[in-house]
Amino acid sequence: MYLDINTLFLVTMHVEIMLGLLLFFAWAQNFSKRALAWWGSAHLTRAVSIMLFGLYGSAPDSISIDLSNAVLFLSFALTWCGAREFDRRRPELALALVGVAIWVGVCRLSPYADSPAVRGLVGSGIVAGYTWLTAYEIWRGRAEALVSRWPAIFMLFAHGALFLLRAPLGAGVHVVPHGNLDYSGWVELISLEAVLFTISIAFILLAMAKERTEYRHRTAARTDPLTGIANRRGFLEQAMAARRSADAARPTAVLLFDLDHFKSINDRFGHAIGDRVLQIFADTARANIGASGLLSRWGGDEFVALLPGTARERVEAVVERIQAGFEKAAAMVENRPVNATVSTGMVFSANGAQDLPALLLQADQALYRAKSDGRNRLAIAADGEAAGATSAQPLRLSPLGSRDAAA
Repeated sequence: MYLDINTLFLVTMHVEIMLGLLLFFAWAQNFSKRALAWWGSAHLTRAVSIMLFGLYGSAPDSISIDLSNAVLFLSFALTWCGAREFDRRRPELALALVGVAIWVGVCRLSPYADSPAVRGLVGSGIVAGYTWLTAYEIWRGRAEALVSRWPAIFMLFAHGALFLLRAPLGAGVHVVPHGNLDYSGWVELISLEAVLFTISIAFILLAMAKERTEYRHRTAARTDPLTGIANRRGFLEQAMAARRSADAARPTAVLLFDLDHFKSINDRFGHAIGDRVLQIFADTARANIGASGLLSRWGGDEFVALLPGTARERVEAVVERIQAGFEKAAAMVENRPVNATVSTGMVFSANGAQDLPALLLQADQALYRAKSDGRNRLAIAADGEAAGATSAQPLRLSPLGSRDAAA
C-alpha cells in the first residue's frame, strides 16, 4: 500500500483547522457549553503541531520534532480538560502540562535523549495516557444517559491503543524519513487512522453536546423546578410506563398529600418560607418512598406518589414516616415557627387492576376526608370502594410517631 504521507499530513492539518473552527462556532451559539471551546482549542492546537511537524528537514529538530510533539501532547491534554468540563469537573491545567514536562525532560535531560525508540515510546505513551483519561472522564459521567458517550469512549480507547503501537512498529511521530515510504505501510495506515479519528471524534463530541441539550430540555419539561421531583406530566408518563412494563396484577398504592393550611403559611411567613416548606416535604417524601416508588408535585401544595408492588402495611408505615418526618423538619423553618403538617389520602389496589385515573380519584376522595376530619392524618379508601364513593379509615399520627385511630 502506498499513500503520500506528506499529503496526509497536509489534509490532516486542514481538517483539524476546520473542525476546530466548527467546534468554536458551536460554542458561540451557547457560551455555557465551555467544553466545546476546549475541544475546539485542542483541534487548532493539533493543527499547529502538524504544521511544525511539516517543517522537518527545513527547520531544526528542536522545532520540527521536539516542539511539534510538545504541542501535540498539549492538544490531547486540552481534549481531556474539555471532557472534565463537559461533566462539570474542574479542568486540571497543571496536569495538562505534565505530558509536555515529561517530553521536555526526555528530550533535554534524559540519557536516552538521542534514542529514537525511547522518545517514540514515551511520546506514544503520553498521547495514549491523555486519550484514555479522556475516555475515563466521559465514562464517569455515564449516570447521565447519553447514548453518544459510548461510541466516544470506544473510539478514544481504540485510538490510544493504536498510538501505543507506533513505537514498536517503527512509526514514531518524530520520525519522518525523506523519500519513498514503501518499506512500511504501517506509517500511512496509522496516519490515515489519525485523520479518520479526528473527524469522527469531533462529530461525536458535537453529538454529545447536542444530545445533552435535548436531554435536559426533556427533563426540564417533566421536572418541577422548585423541588426537583417530577411534575404532573412527568409523573403520568412514568406511571403509565411502569404499569405497562410491570405485572398488572401486583398490588399498587396511590398516595395524595396536601400540606395543611399552606396558604396561611405563605400569608404569615412569606412565599420564600412557603417554597422552603415545599422543598422540605419533597425531600422527606423522596427519602422515605425510595427508588422503587414515584413521587411528583401534583400542583401547588399537592403531591402524589405511586408505590407499586408494596404491601399495604408497608405503605402505611411509609406514610407514617413521611408525616412524622415532615412535621419534625418543618416545625422550625429559617428560624420561624412554621409547624407545618400534611394530610394524606391513600388508595390500595390489591391486584393493581384499576386504571391510574380511577385510583387517583379515590385517593383524592380519601384526602378530602382526611382534611375534613381534622387534617394531619391519613385517610384510606375502603377496599373495593367504587370510584365516586367516599369511605375512609382516617388515622392520625401522634408526636411520637405512633398511629391512633381517629373517630
